[in-house]
Amino acid sequence: MKLFLIRHGESIQDTKENYELNLPDHKVYLTDNGKNQAHLTGRFLKLYTESRDIDLNKSILFVSPFERTRKTAEIINKYLKINKVKEDITLIEQQYGLFSDKSIDDIKKMYPDQFAFYDNYYQNDGQFYAKFPQGESPFDVALRTRIFINSLEKLKEENFFVVSHGTTIRTIIMNLNNYPPEWFNSEPNMKNCSVRLIDDNTSGEYICGGPVNKIKTYYKRKKIY
Repeated sequence: MKLFLIRHGESIQDTKENYELNLPDHKVYLTDNGKNQAHLTGRFLKLYTESRDIDLNKSILFVSPFERTRKTAEIINKYLKINKVKEDITLIEQQYGLFSDKSIDDIKKMYPDQFAFYDNYYQNDGQFYAKFPQGESPFDVALRTRIFINSLEKLKEENFFVVSHGTTIRTIIMNLNNYPPEWFNSEPNMKNCSVRLIDDNTSGEYICGGPVNKIKTYYKRKKIY
């Protein structure tokens, strides 16, 4: 089995444009740069699969049903032309609840008590367990991605392409490799439209792109704002 994990292209949340628009997370869309990133990744994957004789007829493309992931997958599949495309709700981004689509400064002003509670977990190496008010913790995301992983075992295809989100992909890698919460805390998100591969020989190595700059290093207390 080959599992290609692909983060969506740059969105208006990444550029902070959505702080003004205030769209709910599932409606956040790609920037023009994000669309271009998806085209580049699609071309890369086409060449990669051709050079390694990977049969795309024995493949499934799984997609998170958010606007930015749907568009990323649509563009990438113009190059791969995978016939089986399935949306899966377990692949959506971590739900940020009250903190969604707001800057840190606004969150601190609007929800000081909730922020203090969350930040106490974060600053004490509890990022994996820290739950956003009316949202999810990475622990919650890991539980639902375990369901997704289990569903793959019932399928006959050889190759799985997954277009999803930063936190969600990290929990997939964590689950498949039985990594501890400390790994999640120290592992940075992927850059937009980066690709990581898990197969018999690799545990989630980058084949395209790379990680974003780390927000914090594990065991080293550092503010997130």
